[in-house]
Amino acid sequence: MNIVIVESPAKAKTINKYLGSGYRVLASYGHIRDLPAKDGSVKPDDDFDMLWEVDGKAKKRLAEIAAAVKDADRLILATDPDREGEAISWHVLEVLRQKRALKDKPVERVVFNAITKQAVLDAMKKPRAIDAPLVDAYLARRALDYLVGFTLSPVLWRKLPGARSAGRVQSVALRLVCDREAEIERFRTQEYWSILARLATAGDAAIDARLAGLDGRKIGRLDIGTKAEADDIKKMLDGAAFRVIDIESKPQKRHPQPPFTTSTLQQEASRKLGFSATHTMRVAQRLYEGVNLGGETVGLITYMRTDGVQIAPEAVRATRDAILSRFGGRYLPDVPRHYSTKAKNAQEAHEAIRPTELGRHPDEVRRMLEPDEARLYELVWKRTVASQMESAELERTTIDVEARNGGRVAVLRATGAVIRFDGFLTLYQEGKDDEEDEEGRRLPAVAPNEALQRRAVEASQHFTEPPPRYTEATLIKKMEELGIGRPSTYTSTLAVLRDRGYVTLEKKRLLPEDKG
Repeated sequence: MNIVIVESPAKAKTINKYLGSGYRVLASYGHIRDLPAKDGSVKPDDDFDMLWEVDGKAKKRLAEIAAAVKDADRLILATDPDREGEAISWHVLEVLRQKRALKDKPVERVVFNAITKQAVLDAMKKPRAIDAPLVDAYLARRALDYLVGFTLSPVLWRKLPGARSAGRVQSVALRLVCDREAEIERFRTQEYWSILARLATAGDAAIDARLAGLDGRKIGRLDIGTKAEADDIKKMLDGAAFRVIDIESKPQKRHPQPPFTTSTLQQEASRKLGFSATHTMRVAQRLYEGVNLGGETVGLITYMRTDGVQIAPEAVRATRDAILSRFGGRYLPDVPRHYSTKAKNAQEAHEAIRPTELGRHPDEVRRMLEPDEARLYELVWKRTVASQMESAELERTTIDVEARNGGRVAVLRATGAVIRFDGFLTLYQEGKDDEEDEEGRRLPAVAPNEALQRRAVEASQHFTEPPPRYTEATLIKKMEELGIGRPSTYTSTLAVLRDRGYVTLEKKRLLPEDKG
């Protein structure tokens, strides 16, 4: 009998089915030991010796695991394929050694990136030892978390009644939110005006052009600061003659985004589905651990804590097959796309988040999933397939118009874009954090020196706005840019800030409390 240790009971059941009767799969239910919250749990003067304490609930589970291992032929540690998973395997092994349950039985470590029969069986053929450098990285972070938190938190308790904790990652994330709030408070609103001329060609096609230059000087967004200036320009344009002086059309390509990492999945699910980071990860966990499809439990997506953007060669082939069959050869690039990450401290040990089976279309599994599971699966499927599709081809056009009135000359500019070939956009377009006119408008055909008719000239008043408060999605993006935290900690960090009452969510924006 082989004993296999995984983290969750749901996963244990599924994997036991795949492996058959020669295996018994048991769950550790996540971490089994931690540093007790008292002074001296980490001893910097004693080579950073760490004192571990077994969690109360875990004692019974560990006794069951130890009893099973005593009668087993070998132990296979199959916890999650990230640093936390490696650490849980190490903790389980250390406790079993202390209990003298192992004797000289062989111990193997296996990892699977997806909970499918093929992935599990393949992983079992490639056992390895526990990754000591990865465990050391976990221990270093855990020691730092403890030393920072344990040193800072008592200061907080004394100085700021009601404050409950500080920490290596949460305090820096909170600092970002508070710095942004200070920026908003310091912000001074500035008035500015924009001038828009509504023009028409001889064939009565409309062109909207904005003021770009006046009397030989360039006009920037904030350059017209008063109503008097705006009225003066409007009066000049109301009596001006308009003609086209330059037309520029440039072909442009837009390329698809890479498949999802933890951070980009959280950002897109926030923009497109309105999910919080915590909810996104909860739903993704269910899709990863497996859902019941016609009597069989199958993992629908690969492991969802990752900062890698590449996918396995066989998945690339399956994605290209799906594109060819569903969209045709025009939408398939000649060579597969390869992505590399831009994040500062990305480990890229794992694949990006993708469907385990590209042939499993969202429409086919929708009725067997909860609504939120179906929506998140569809997002992952579309993003993965789009990442291997042909680029979109656009034509971006700029028309410069001269307005002449007596000795005064203004230059106005109209911009627009036409999608010549939609490429990956036929399936997927990344959401934006701010509303913006993505493509502009299609402009009519005009010729150089063509005269244009004036329909109306509008002067509009605007005021500059402070930078927006962070949403969960934009804060995660910022943390990733700065190399703060890891994919596995983004959601827990944000949850801690809210639970401690350091920030609140108002209209999906993070607002620091006085205590924060």
